[in-house]
Amino acid sequence: MAAAKKAVLGPLVGAVDQGTSSTRFLVFNSKTAELLSHHQVELKQKFPKEGWVEQDPKEILQSVYECIERTCEKLTQLNIDISAIKAIGVSNQRETTVVWDKYTGEPLYNAVVWLDLRTQGTVETLSKRIPGNNNFVKSKTGLPLSTYFSAVKLHWILENVRKVKKAVEEERALFGTVDSWLIWSLTGGPNGGVHCTDVTNASRTMLFNIHSLEWDIELCEFFEVPMTILPNIRSSSEIYGLMKAGALEGVPLSGCLGDQSAALVGQMCFQDGQAKNTYGTGCFLLCNTGQKCVFSDHGLLTTVAYKLGRDKPVCYALEGSVAIAGAVVRWLRDNLGILKSSEEVEKLANEVGTSYGCYFVPAFSGLYAPYWEPSARGIICGLTQFTNKHHIAFAALEAVCFQTREILDAMNKDCGIPLSHLQVDGGMTNNKILMQLQADILCIPVVKPSMPETTALGAAMAAGAAEGVGVWSLDPEDLSTVTMERFEPQINEEESEIRYATWKKAVQKSMGWTTGQPSTNGDPNIFCSVPLGFFIVTSMVMLIGARYISGVP
Repeated sequence: MAAAKKAVLGPLVGAVDQGTSSTRFLVFNSKTAELLSHHQVELKQKFPKEGWVEQDPKEILQSVYECIERTCEKLTQLNIDISAIKAIGVSNQRETTVVWDKYTGEPLYNAVVWLDLRTQGTVETLSKRIPGNNNFVKSKTGLPLSTYFSAVKLHWILENVRKVKKAVEEERALFGTVDSWLIWSLTGGPNGGVHCTDVTNASRTMLFNIHSLEWDIELCEFFEVPMTILPNIRSSSEIYGLMKAGALEGVPLSGCLGDQSAALVGQMCFQDGQAKNTYGTGCFLLCNTGQKCVFSDHGLLTTVAYKLGRDKPVCYALEGSVAIAGAVVRWLRDNLGILKSSEEVEKLANEVGTSYGCYFVPAFSGLYAPYWEPSARGIICGLTQFTNKHHIAFAALEAVCFQTREILDAMNKDCGIPLSHLQVDGGMTNNKILMQLQADILCIPVVKPSMPETTALGAAMAAGAAEGVGVWSLDPEDLSTVTMERFEPQINEEESEIRYATWKKAVQKSMGWTTGQPSTNGDPNIFCSVPLGFFIVTSMVMLIGARYISGVP
């Protein structure tokens, strides 16, 4: 019997979506933006000390290869010819820092993840060297001095890891964010791998001048980083090199965007003033400011949005960054054990439909935008004997929405024109309770694409549109119409404002938990975090004690 003829769907484009919690590979039809198949692998995080967060770069790389191979197998089972895949894009967790040996391809240290807080002392020391009347770091990078960004992580590694120091002295070391590590490895590694990054990822290192679009000598000297270990800077859409192994050997890698920029592109926010909010491990609201570099007066970051071609203009964005969003659900599952799976949080919250006056501020890593307050720690307050795990689950979802409200308010103040609706994406948007809560708390509609994989879609669009590939048109008239699901506010504005005001009270109570640390006095230009600690107010202890006394299970 003759083998079935494989379907030809027109040019296809693949996208590596390498996140903090998992890696995925997805394949899209470049003419319709339809998602054809994907595979996902969850990643381990290591916590060797309190406040330290690491990942194994080799595990990350292996997960990429596994996702590519499994997705190709699935496509073959669907009778889709994988030779139709004409390009691959990369989207990645930003700021996470990797250093490796260019001759062996071996990592010289674990990847230091963006959430890692070990560089508190580094930030404190460096902050004293910035003149009060000339914050050249923020003016050149758009970023506050923080444990969040790559430069301080790299500075710490260079100072504290002898193996890395030696490799730098022997000119064997290479540095990169996760995109650089993946592209170098996928294009050959020690055998001719391409050491590069794109402007969006470079803009998160704190070594990159967002005006000149180059590594900045003054910044590198300030952070004591040798420029010889830095990757070459490229646009977000061009051919970097070819896949050197696996089922897609020979396919060009031609798109690269930090995950939040990729989501902005995937949501097709190409016009000034268009914004999106992504709900992942953290929560990130980006507003396109076009070719104008806008600096915030309300605690937001200025970052590169994208540069879709070597000769195309760079576009910028204002960004509100929240450290803990989906991570709070994972914490309820892994640390408290009140969930069997992350998806169960929706069921628990739906069963009560209220937090019953319970408020959760998940400031596990201090507070990011708009506060940049290192002394904050996580609290759950407003507890009574009636409070149970369902109310805490609801309060956790509300916390994500309240944090989004805070950065949206800051964005509206900076931009001057309030958003009439919020475009959303990310894994948490599958939670309908969360989306409805978000609309209620913002008092504006929340609009979600029916295909929520916009981060991967953005990377695929950049790859398919690259010169020399040309299978994906970014002209507005050629972009596919996206079906949207819309969530309208269902509570009155007065009730929303009362709940938001109570949340703000809880936020104030979360501050000042750490002692003996230099205060930033609310200065958004300096953010230094202390080791991670989880604080739940005394009322939780009282609640548990009361339940034992009363015999309530």
